[in-house]
Amino acid sequence: MGCGKDFDTGNCVCDILREIVEAQNDVVENCCDTSCERSISDLLGDTDVTNGLDTVPVILYCKDGCKPFRGFGADPDDIGDMTSSFFFRVKRVDDDCCAVVELLRDPDDDDDTPKDPVDQDTDPLRATGICMTVNLDCFCHVTCLPAVNAFN
Repeated sequence: MGCGKDFDTGNCVCDILREIVEAQNDVVENCCDTSCERSISDLLGDTDVTNGLDTVPVILYCKDGCKPFRGFGADPDDIGDMTSSFFFRVKRVDDDCCAVVELLRDPDDDDDTPKDPVDQDTDPLRATGICMTVNLDCFCHVTCLPAVNAFN
């Protein structure tokens, strides 16, 4: 895997998220020190990082005001227990740039409504089972965090 783009939809957020999905799906298989490309390379074992990684956590930024996007959802075991997160695992990106993303959270974080990504505990980020569909045309920026094992 190189540093080039595998997709060219005209929407860079859509393109990089598609690349992340492709890399995450290849796990059953470096241009910058910190970047989405580096996180993808780490996930695939293309660098010296020991693997066991399965997720590139992302933060999405909305076009209007360029604020970090916070997703909300109900605990699958208790629909009355709502939670939110700024961190996501990309599950799927469709041809029309709609994506299914899953909330990632630290299971020991008691703050279900963090106000900012820096207020949210991230060690460790784990898959929640809470998914939502988003239109990637609504985002202007994506930040990738280092690859993690979100299913352990």
